[in-house]
Amino acid sequence: MKGLPLVLLLVAQADPYSLQREEMVTSQIVERGITDKLVLAALRSVPRHLLVPERLRPQAYDDTPLPIGHGQTISQPYVVAFMTEVLRLNPGSKVLEIGTGSGYQAAVLACITKHVFSVEIIPELGQEAERRLKSLGFGQVRFRVADGFDGWEEHGPFDAIIVTAAAEYIPPPLIRQLKDGGRMVIPVGSPFLVQSLMLVEKEGGRVRTRNLMPVRFVPLRRGT
Repeated sequence: MKGLPLVLLLVAQADPYSLQREEMVTSQIVERGITDKLVLAALRSVPRHLLVPERLRPQAYDDTPLPIGHGQTISQPYVVAFMTEVLRLNPGSKVLEIGTGSGYQAAVLACITKHVFSVEIIPELGQEAERRLKSLGFGQVRFRVADGFDGWEEHGPFDAIIVTAAAEYIPPPLIRQLKDGGRMVIPVGSPFLVQSLMLVEKEGGRVRTRNLMPVRFVPLRRGT
């Protein structure tokens, strides 16, 4: 760290990953066109290195997804930023996340709104994510271990829904739980192939979909 300005040196000593996080936001997020100030502030705040396996911490801010166990991954930082920006969140938004994973996406959402509900089908991942996020000060996030295909009806309707695993089609329960005027972002397509990231908008009872970009996500798991 020789040669760093004093203020950056002090920040780096307090959080050795802070400079990597800022570089991630600058080079991977801003340069690719993400402009939402709330999203950028969230990406700058959440300690991604604490939400990946310890052995992968040196790669936490790389421009790539990373494995988190149980056949699941934490998404590439840009994809997290893009999907979050698409939702057009504000501090009053009620958001449903399908696929808690490591808890990183939920933490990003929770930096923007206090009304975050996250569903994970793999108990070990859901429980560990809840423990980690509470330890990091995100105790307001509500967690549930369940089949995400069914959403979380008792807390709906939601202003926004984000699905972090690929479904072969858009789950009807999620469409029903999306508030009129709400937005959902979901990867749709065959497992382990290139899928389409879809924006779902509900207006006046009508549902419109739009293909945003090609993506590659692990498949959305279903309950037995």
